[in-house]
Amino acid sequence: RTFAQSLLRFLGFLFWGTAAAQAFGGVLVILMFKNYRYLFQDLYLSLPGWLALATALILLPTGVLAVSISVKRSRNKQGTLMYLLLLLLCLETSSAVLACSYCVRIASQLESSMGYLVDQHNWTCSQDPGSSAVDVMQRKLRCCGVHNYTDWLKASSSSWYHPACVPESCCKEKHSHCRGDLGHVEQLSEEGCLKKLENQLCFAMMYVFWCCTLLSILELLAGVSNGILMRHQPFHELSIL
Repeated sequence: RTFAQSLLRFLGFLFWGTAAAQAFGGVLVILMFKNYRYLFQDLYLSLPGWLALATALILLPTGVLAVSISVKRSRNKQGTLMYLLLLLLCLETSSAVLACSYCVRIASQLESSMGYLVDQHNWTCSQDPGSSAVDVMQRKLRCCGVHNYTDWLKASSSSWYHPACVPESCCKEKHSHCRGDLGHVEQLSEEGCLKKLENQLCFAMMYVFWCCTLLSILELLAGVSNGILMRHQPFHELSIL
């Protein structure tokens, strides 16, 4: 019983710290999909992030209850803690499963969306850096094309106009005089945008997944500790249920 009390107190403090980590993961997922929303047709892809935020908010009172129960036991508090732990387990399981499945599904959707943006983009070999969605994405991610700069050559070959360049947003930042000229390929970003964005999104999703998995284990330990303390204080009535 003494060990259960000490463990519950430790887990209570730990819940406050993990709430911040969970909130960070939720905000990261939401912001990623908000910044690149023009690439996604499904609005529910940010759902794991919102579930992670809800989990972080519920973790705060859960930590308070765990610490207070370890100091002074109360049947009402112990019952409430059990209900909150069950709710958290449901939220985290849902968030972890969604994050894992979305990470697998994202690649094909991103490739088709990026390919469409590249095909529809109109550019000329001018000094105008461009401000379209694909230009903003290439500058932000420091990438060029879907897989590499040759995607722009394929896009231009399908039209009557064949520019001997790529958009200036493909240029590396250190080359301030770069105009997307194919004669200076070394001035262009080597990596494609698909792999870079896919890695960033999957990192955010996997961060949420592992946070939820770790928290589920901690909450199971808290539930067992709380159950041990409840066993040493048997029910006198069932009204609390």
